[in-house]
Amino acid sequence: MERMQQVVGRARAAFNSGRCRSLEFRLQQLKALERMVQEKEKEILAAIKADLHKCGHNAYSHEILGVLGELALAMDKLPSWAAPQPVKKNLLTMRDEAYICPEPLGVVLIIGAWNYPFVLVMHPLIGAIAAGNAVVVKPSEISENTAQLVADLLPQYLDRELYPVVTGGVSETTALLTQRFDHILYTGNSTVGKIVMAAAAKHLTPVTLELGGKSPCYIDKDCDLAVACRRITWGKYMNCGQTCIAPDYILCDPSIQSKVVENIKATLQEFYGEDVKSSPDYERIINKRHFKRIVGLLEGQKIAHGGQTDEASCFIAPTILTDVSPESKVMEEEIFGPVLPILTVKSVDEAIEFINRREKPLALYVFSNDKKLIKRVISQTSSGGVTGNDVIMHYFLSTLPFGGVGNSGMGAYHGKHSFETFSHRRACLIKDLKMEGTNKLRYPPSSQKKVDWAKFFLLKRFNKGRVGLAILALLGIVAAVVIKMVYY
Repeated sequence: MERMQQVVGRARAAFNSGRCRSLEFRLQQLKALERMVQEKEKEILAAIKADLHKCGHNAYSHEILGVLGELALAMDKLPSWAAPQPVKKNLLTMRDEAYICPEPLGVVLIIGAWNYPFVLVMHPLIGAIAAGNAVVVKPSEISENTAQLVADLLPQYLDRELYPVVTGGVSETTALLTQRFDHILYTGNSTVGKIVMAAAAKHLTPVTLELGGKSPCYIDKDCDLAVACRRITWGKYMNCGQTCIAPDYILCDPSIQSKVVENIKATLQEFYGEDVKSSPDYERIINKRHFKRIVGLLEGQKIAHGGQTDEASCFIAPTILTDVSPESKVMEEEIFGPVLPILTVKSVDEAIEFINRREKPLALYVFSNDKKLIKRVISQTSSGGVTGNDVIMHYFLSTLPFGGVGNSGMGAYHGKHSFETFSHRRACLIKDLKMEGTNKLRYPPSSQKKVDWAKFFLLKRFNKGRVGLAILALLGIVAAVVIKMVYY
């Protein structure tokens, strides 16, 4: 407890010194972070491989490429993101300066996840640094190799007092959560998310929670099944199914279920060959506890493909389940593994009803040649994000906010959305001490005439053209003169 107090205390003292407020300093730190990723690429890839059995090409694509892209965007756009944003004014404030000023929140806590142990720490860290905050970084202890590497590398490149790294397990995280932060971003499951939110509430600390859930994937009969199943297979089995926005289950018409299975099986052979276990592109389950949890979900299920396991290496083959009951165990919790249940529905209406009976997911996927049907599903359901005719790809577009809704989380980040998450939008109005006559409207004693004038000033709307602006300015001058004559 005392150690955490010291870490957070040093970070707050460093923030209060004001050195992280200047754009020059923020850009310097972001550039240093970019240099770290480039110079320590081999070490980062090795740590990820040790944690998740992920080959270098996949680790670079899944973890490093996105970090470098986010850094380039933040460094390029930071001056415009941090600039004061003028706002529209009314007659009473037309001579004043009114703007929104983004300012840093203070000291924020980022709690990373083990499934993508590097990018899920770095992405929010980039946004928090760009916004001018001090950041306490807590990588997941489950991906222990990457966690230790982050703890070793960050102090070599970033300001040690402003951006400390805390390693350890549940006890360390629990101790951290007793401290007061100005924002907490947590990526993980909803059970721990509730603990984080409860701890934050004691200090009235806002939170961003990225929590996952069971992301549905509806396949319409009017669809190119070969293309759809290739894209679904890629998104479902990448990282051995340990992706928070992986398609969790498929909904489709009974008439195409067998075709879906055959197309996924053909794609699995195309991706991983005859012997999936020896494929360098196929990862492993993170540890034995999660291995046993996923294997337990297969009990009593009809396995249409896969199902092979090896506890010693935490290997679970890509698995497809058919004729799955909505009440089965595999449909009760997020699978977070290479197991894909297929449930049959007779129409898109039934699919929508099925989705809406369950908790709001982090992602939702729809495949159809009919764009109107896709937009109908979007309009009649709710989820953190949606991709039509593909999976996961909305995550990679930095102009889209990435986040959940309801049980799948709250808040969002990526690109400018990260900067905004870790910023306070401060309302600023600067007036002068002239034209005091206009202020008579708000001073006692009140009267109907003052109310009428106030309605004119506050409720009157004009067009946005030059003529409208000229009329607005003229009316403002006339109104000020009239008020001065009436009330003085």
